[in-house]
Amino acid sequence: MELDPRRLRVLRAVALRGGVVDAAKVLHLTPSAVSQHLAQLEREVGQPLVDRSRRRAGLTPAGRLLAARAERIEQELAEARRELAELTGRSTGPVTVAAFSSAVCHLLVPALGALARTHPGLEPRVVEAEGAEALRDLRTGGLDLLVVEYDGDDPDPDEQWRDLASAPVADDAYRVITPADWSPPPRSVRDLAGRPWVTAPPGTACGRALARISAQYAFTPRRAHTALEFPTALALVRAGLGAAVVPTLALTDAPPETVALPTVPVAGHRRIAAVWPASPSGPQPRTSALVEALRLAAVRRGLPPAP
Repeated sequence: MELDPRRLRVLRAVALRGGVVDAAKVLHLTPSAVSQHLAQLEREVGQPLVDRSRRRAGLTPAGRLLAARAERIEQELAEARRELAELTGRSTGPVTVAAFSSAVCHLLVPALGALARTHPGLEPRVVEAEGAEALRDLRTGGLDLLVVEYDGDDPDPDEQWRDLASAPVADDAYRVITPADWSPPPRSVRDLAGRPWVTAPPGTACGRALARISAQYAFTPRRAHTALEFPTALALVRAGLGAAVVPTLALTDAPPETVALPTVPVAGHRRIAAVWPASPSGPQPRTSALVEALRLAAVRRGLPPAP
């Protein structure tokens, strides 16, 4: 019985993702191609591997057994890649990285530019993604590395990441920005008590930062506008429609028509971290190279390293 490792990888993806369609997304194949690989693998082993009697394709006992073996084979291949990278000092091969928008623009893009010079064999694929869906993709093989953010007042989300490994990248301080043409110009946060604000939704990191600021300075912000993304907040501030709280990294795109007030310590910071699937043998060399490149990109942007 001859087994094709490529088809075993397809079976493993179906097991991890719970179906053909989701497995096809991870493998960058069509669902039809995934089904064809599974059918051929079934012919090779001489028994059904997929239970097609249900709406979502599940694995038969033989399919689960073979998928577990495929997992071990994948681990051995990962270890082989690690050892080869240690011999050459360079990481090679495809790697899929996801991050939120400002991290993609200001950290991941320059990090990959640096890696292209030091690790020319690396084949990055960038996905703009965040939240629970991105964590699911990380756990089920769709991503190799995920760049995340969380409020600095929160403890490290160990429970949420219990099966993952992580490393801090940088701390990104929140800043208060105002329109440049406001008159009289505000000199401190106290001068913004009666002014309109461009706010983030309650419960978000920037929303919590504004709550800390208003509590410290004993005022209720006049929530004139709501913005989900930093470019939207910056555009509204530039138009003179309100003050806003944004992280320092977002100010890279700030137009000259905005002004950042002196640092407000009570505003706090968000922590930017890298997360990847945990392995008994530690991170892959390409993971370590990516994390280090992200840290260097953050330093070059003026962000202090996270402890």
